[in-house]
Amino acid sequence: MAPRLCPDDKMPEDHKHCVVCGKAVEPDKFFCSPSCEDIFKKQQKRVARSRLIMMVLIIALFVSIIASSFIG
Repeated sequence: MAPRLCPDDKMPEDHKHCVVCGKAVEPDKFFCSPSCEDIFKKQQKRVARSRLIMMVLIIALFVSIIASSFIG
């Protein structure tokens, strides 16, 4: 659960939230800091690598099934 804001804390009226940590940011930004941007980029690279590995495994499985049907 997100921490509650004290009445003295001001939040911009028009805002979005950082896609990594959830802090309020200006409407034209996606990240609250360069470190959150770096974290996001690392996560994206990890997801892309995982997808590539899964596709290679699926293709290898498909090729092995096709090859085994011709061989035996």
